[in-house]
Amino acid sequence: MSEYAEFITSQICLLILGMIFSIILPVVFTAVWMKKKNEDFTAILIGAAVFLVFIVILADPIKNILVYPSGMGLMDHAVSRFINEKPVLWAFVIALLPGFLGETGRFAAFKTVLKSRKNRETSISFGIGYGGFEIMFVLGLSFLVFLASTVMYNTGVLSNIVIQMMGQASAKSASVFALEEQVVEFSFADLALIMVDRIFTVVFHIGASIMVFYACRDEKKFWLYPMAILLHTARIFIESMTLTELVHLPEWLDAGLSWIFGVLTFCGAYVLLYKKDADRQAQPNLFTGTDAACIPRASSRTSPGKRGRSNCCSHIRYVL
Repeated sequence: MSEYAEFITSQICLLILGMIFSIILPVVFTAVWMKKKNEDFTAILIGAAVFLVFIVILADPIKNILVYPSGMGLMDHAVSRFINEKPVLWAFVIALLPGFLGETGRFAAFKTVLKSRKNRETSISFGIGYGGFEIMFVLGLSFLVFLASTVMYNTGVLSNIVIQMMGQASAKSASVFALEEQVVEFSFADLALIMVDRIFTVVFHIGASIMVFYACRDEKKFWLYPMAILLHTARIFIESMTLTELVHLPEWLDAGLSWIFGVLTFCGAYVLLYKKDADRQAQPNLFTGTDAACIPRASSRTSPGKRGRSNCCSHIRYVL
């Protein structure tokens, strides 16, 4: 029993480490970016709000109603049965909702509350807010649930709950057993994989935010908005397919494909849009012979006296 208690203690340490990571990493990254680029907190906060509204409040409930109605206390219906009987359609629906609503949220934000923000740094600030809040919300809550379950198991509370539920509902007791198994089997390798995966997810969200930002600022680049929807949906679709019986990929390969999507999306958006825009602004002015980068330009943050200043487990891998 003492050996098992020591094992549980190690699990608690891992889960606490995961909670610290899910909170500290976004905060540190945000602080460094704001100080380096002299950015304010507005775009970051709006990015977090878009994730909350368009993913947590809209996408997740709609997905549950269409695919998992029983999880919301509703009865199965013809649509949910039809979707669950077709693995490819199931994976597509799971991917399309966050893909479409997530990118539409970005588009709506850049067209409304961030319409006056013309500086390119706004796109990265928004992506940091969107992806950083996803880490804090998804990982933070997941690790909190795991940590609470581990403490309850260690004190015997969870075992009593299981015994009581076994005589009431086998499905509920099975879910508790599944959670217990996930907690017990959670390892440092799982924690490291989750951490790296979340980092690449934020990288993807920054790249997608750059794409949608320029789609809103230039009518000729509007096609970047549907392209962002396509990339977002495709990224989640690949991961969703591995959860079906049609595709069998090792966990490292499944995560690797997601990382590649994140890196390619960010690099393409950064090099072809963000950096190209920066290089164009830095070109010498042919009429005055001066460097265009030295010419004061309007900023969304201009104010009196500051004019011209520029601005574990697979279920935890909640990709949005």
